[in-house]
Amino acid sequence: MNPERIRTVIADQRDELHRVLSEPTIIEREGLAHWGAWGRENIIKVITGPRRAGKSVFSMQLVQTADEGYAYAYVNFDDERLVGIGTSDLDRVVEALLQVYGDAKQIILDEVQNLEGWELFASRLQRQGFNLTITGSNARLLSSELATHLTGRHVAIEILPFSFREFLIFTGTRPEGGEVFSTVEEAKLKGKLLEYLEVGGFPEAAKMALKDRQMAKTYLRTLYSTVVGRDIVGRHRIKYLKTVREAADLLISSYSSMVSLRNIAKAFGMRSIHTAKNYASYIEESYLVFFLEKYSRGLKERSNAPKKAYCIDTGILNSVAFRAGENLGKLMENLVAVELMRRRATDSSLELYYWRDYRQREVDFVLKRGAGVDELIQVTYADSRDDVADRELKALLAASDELGCRELLVITWDYEGEELVDGKRVRFVPLWRWLLEDRQ
Repeated sequence: MNPERIRTVIADQRDELHRVLSEPTIIEREGLAHWGAWGRENIIKVITGPRRAGKSVFSMQLVQTADEGYAYAYVNFDDERLVGIGTSDLDRVVEALLQVYGDAKQIILDEVQNLEGWELFASRLQRQGFNLTITGSNARLLSSELATHLTGRHVAIEILPFSFREFLIFTGTRPEGGEVFSTVEEAKLKGKLLEYLEVGGFPEAAKMALKDRQMAKTYLRTLYSTVVGRDIVGRHRIKYLKTVREAADLLISSYSSMVSLRNIAKAFGMRSIHTAKNYASYIEESYLVFFLEKYSRGLKERSNAPKKAYCIDTGILNSVAFRAGENLGKLMENLVAVELMRRRATDSSLELYYWRDYRQREVDFVLKRGAGVDELIQVTYADSRDDVADRELKALLAASDELGCRELLVITWDYEGEELVDGKRVRFVPLWRWLLEDRQ
């Protein structure tokens, strides 16, 4: 590729990045408090997460925590003008970066999954003394490909769409510290929570929704189609775009519910359950959905049991799934699942499961660290104690007995309290308050 062309692209991207970073709506991401110290370490920072979730901005914030400050260079490989760039062009890319940015020791390689042989390139740059930050929109990027070439020389960072707290700050409602809120403040927070459930946490969608929520939904549908077409079908060279799209639609529409790969294979006439497994894996790797396994001490039972599916963002969910907004209880559960995933991103010891016994009693979330279960969580749309179904509590108590866990939580819509149920303490916490709890 022509060196002058590469240099022009990088200069254009620099100008675009400066424009984005100068916007008044840019906020500091919560993950920076946990990962900020890594910006100064000469170890490759690999940031993954959904497309358009804010990875590029976070990578800049991370770089700014380093001693070099703004002495960085940036290239985004998700640019049609760089399509087809080969390994023979990579030295030209480095030369162009240094020509555009000057003598920078910090380099950001954005959406690097589009670059053939990127892992060897990154490893070489690190050996040459550059402090690297890499972003990608594919979860597998960090597991198999990185483990092979960057063993012991990288740290994996996951960035998801805005949390509720970030959404509040982004949309101009900065929550005050403390645990006491006035009636007016609570009403406002519940209103913002409904908005958050509807439009989700993708920054651009949240920004659009301030003016026109229908425009935000159109944007999210377009983003969804891009992920399916480029990050799934394109990356894996799948012939059947329509089947992949329908499979993704089905998984998203099955949010907060059990899914069976066998049923997926049957629904789309797939010859093998392995094809369904591959498609589900590709869809998960692209950060459209994720799955929780059933809690079991037996690995075989855990693998064979149906999984629960969740969409990575309730805004995507509302834009794709038919009449999703009508079931607020399931939306709440999906939102809790995403928040738990966000918390797991900064707590490597946290494992997440659901629980179900032979009597079909079910607990939405099992939080496990080490050998023990830390907490059991049920999510239910309840405005009062009377709205909490007996089956929710009976399942919670049954799981408590079986797993030896005494931290029992029911996340509600508007009911708050604490009581002893069959001698066990159960907390009831409204969703908005749980999302804003200080986790430090």
